[in-house]
Amino acid sequence: MPKNWKTKLIHPDAHAPEGFRSLATPTYRGSTVVFPKAAAVQDTWDQHTVGYTYGLYGTPTTLELAARICDLEKGFRTFITPGGQGAIALINFAFLNAGDHLLVPESIYNPNRKLTLEVLRRFGIEVSFYPPTVGAGIQSHLRKNTRLVWCESPGSITMEVQDVPAIADAAHKVGAIVILDNTWAAGVYFDAFAHGVDVTMQALTKYVGGHSDLLLGSVTVRDKAAYERVGSTHQLLGCAASPDDCSLALRGLKTLAVRLKAIEEAALTLARWLAEREEVELVLHPALPSCPGHVFWKRDFTGSAGVFSMVFQKQFTRQQVLKFVDSLELFEIGYSWAGVTSLAVAYDFSSSTHRSEHGTRIVRLNIGLEDVNDLKADLEQALGATK
Repeated sequence: MPKNWKTKLIHPDAHAPEGFRSLATPTYRGSTVVFPKAAAVQDTWDQHTVGYTYGLYGTPTTLELAARICDLEKGFRTFITPGGQGAIALINFAFLNAGDHLLVPESIYNPNRKLTLEVLRRFGIEVSFYPPTVGAGIQSHLRKNTRLVWCESPGSITMEVQDVPAIADAAHKVGAIVILDNTWAAGVYFDAFAHGVDVTMQALTKYVGGHSDLLLGSVTVRDKAAYERVGSTHQLLGCAASPDDCSLALRGLKTLAVRLKAIEEAALTLARWLAEREEVELVLHPALPSCPGHVFWKRDFTGSAGVFSMVFQKQFTRQQVLKFVDSLELFEIGYSWAGVTSLAVAYDFSSSTHRSEHGTRIVRLNIGLEDVNDLKADLEQALGATK
């Protein structure tokens, strides 16, 4: 049928030659999915079973990233979300009903804490917090209506490594589902499903992205039942991830191993050096014996990452700690972590809902890819500035 040039702008007859192959995964953008026939139209989220139906549920770029994350984590299926907090919310909304009880470690990522206290409680969810080092003793915190038990190992900022297998064993005995935030281990240094976890999440914003330029999260499930539960909720919440961010994450995966190795070595070098400094009372790095739960890191993990905390001696004031951070030249000040740039953030636990004996003396460091001797010199001059 002959077409006006205006129509050809939308329905072109001219196309590029086929056969192009590249080492990069194509970035597929699109909301509308075109069906071959009228009878084929359906609004079904499980595109692994029925094929592509709507861009909200993922383009081939999104599902490619999901498949690769799932393979690394040895799970059944993975969902991609617009951020790590989106992954956390998706899990909670997928598995919790009014009247259920939720258990969360005291050391949990603060936005997760705020979600439980400020949102979930409004929907009739009972929430309580447990000591992250409780291990098998979590049995005393479980109730008949405990539906979910969150783990984060190591914990945000205070870095406690949890006895996840013991927690999972106790939780499963009362029919509770065990969730793990596995971001610190990048989904590769801790085999969550082999240690009893039912569902994992990561902030792909961190090590998978690796360059502080994207926001993504992932939810990986152990079995088909969890897949159905998360998938149906994912569809209705409308939490679609950007194919462009997924493309960047796919690129980040290619260098994940070499980045993690370099960051691990540098972080351990600096953590051990800081542990010998007279200004420092304690270094909270899971690979060091000084970190709570180090024995579980040694038993369960195959490597360590670049995020750890340092605690100043008791005589250091809040102002001295802030001066230390402000005096750093190579370490930038900012949330998030796992990018190529080193970061430092001081925390105040004296006014936090998660009480800590470290009070205002704790600083979390993210080690990037700068030269380790330059980073050491920067830390040294900043320590000197506190005196």
